Amino acid sequence: MTRMRFSKKQLTALGWWCDTSPHKDRDAIICDGAVRSGKTLCLSLSFALWALCAVGKGEFAICGKTIMSLLRNLIRPLMDALCEIGVPNRLIVSRNRLEIGAGYKIGFSLFGGRDEASASLIQGATFTGALLDEVALMPRSFVEQAIARCSKEEAKIFFSCNPAYPQHWFYREWILGRKEKNALYLRFEMTDNPSLSQAVLDRYKRLYSGPFYERYVLGKWSAVKGLVYPMFSPARHLRESVPHCTRFVVSCDYGTVNPASFGFWGYSAGVWVRLREFYHDSRREGRVFTDEEYADALVSLIGAGSVEAVLVDPSAASFIACLRARGLPAAAARNDVANGIRVVAAALGEGRVCFHVSCVDLIREFSLYRWDERVGGDVPVKRDDHAMDELRYFALEYLSADSGGGGGFWVGGVGRGS
Repeated sequence: MTRMRFSKKQLTALGWWCDTSPHKDRDAIICDGAVRSGKTLCLSLSFALWALCAVGKGEFAICGKTIMSLLRNLIRPLMDALCEIGVPNRLIVSRNRLEIGAGYKIGFSLFGGRDEASASLIQGATFTGALLDEVALMPRSFVEQAIARCSKEEAKIFFSCNPAYPQHWFYREWILGRKEKNALYLRFEMTDNPSLSQAVLDRYKRLYSGPFYERYVLGKWSAVKGLVYPMFSPARHLRESVPHCTRFVVSCDYGTVNPASFGFWGYSAGVWVRLREFYHDSRREGRVFTDEEYADALVSLIGAGSVEAVLVDPSAASFIACLRARGLPAAAARNDVANGIRVVAAALGEGRVCFHVSCVDLIREFSLYRWDERVGGDVPVKRDDHAMDELRYFALEYLSADSGGGGGFWVGGVGRGS
């Protein structure tokens, strides 16, 4: 058996509900802060042990941004930890359900809160407690519905998240208002995770810059300003040669009056490379393209080979239909701006994505793509963003953790690709 080690702050999160704890009368706990600080594992283990030992009956909910991310980031590590301490557990994938304890008497329903429609999935249920992981990435309607479902007298709510912007509703209502909510608040730093070596700590510090460094390394709720991708470096991210690639994908931001941007991507030795681009600005060129002309341009961009996916601006239904009529594997991309930017920033920091020097319009937009400081949230200025948009579409499917770390294309929650 591997001996699990916990820091003092992690131990507080693990046992805050115990009879000997000074925090036992709190109704909720909020654990936020740096990535890789161990807050997810200790909070999920705390939730499971509270349900098993302190309550001992009832139904419970575990919620994440998506079922896939929940299974990978929380459920699998939790099951391993429960096995380490001798607690029987099983996952019933077909029912999105985790059961633990002797006879598997404690049940946890799993939910994904990825958009506003997700609130209907949890509506009508009754739970004794809920754990909401990555709560800052969930729609408010889903979070409030999950909280409302915990109507039992002994109910408690467990929250975890990485920081976002200071105007975020969860920060203002739950963290700043934690006294009124009767919630325990613990802010985690990377150093609160005793399993991380100094080399790993130093590597994570090098991955991020700007507001991403303040949020994911320092654990602060910080406002965004300046360039969206200050970590983009021509010396690090631009390639002059074309590598040998084994897989190919196209991402498209469609525009008639506004510019259209298509990127042709290749996968080479663990890195996705934007090999070439098509960019048409009707105002600059003095000509508006039809769907068929854009489809011709896309076919020319692909060349003699084939692609496993064509990810298209979800608002461009007619263009998607046009591409499918030509036998191309076109599908509507996910347009999650904040999450997409986070994924792109992480991939740039880790060196998992780069760009051929011929992609001049994308390179130009990197130097112009800025946060809209007038809005007060994670919102970029809607200008010089068309290549940036299709970069996000590609990143959410092929560079995010939800895609299996850069390998698969997901349609309706079903993976296609390796």
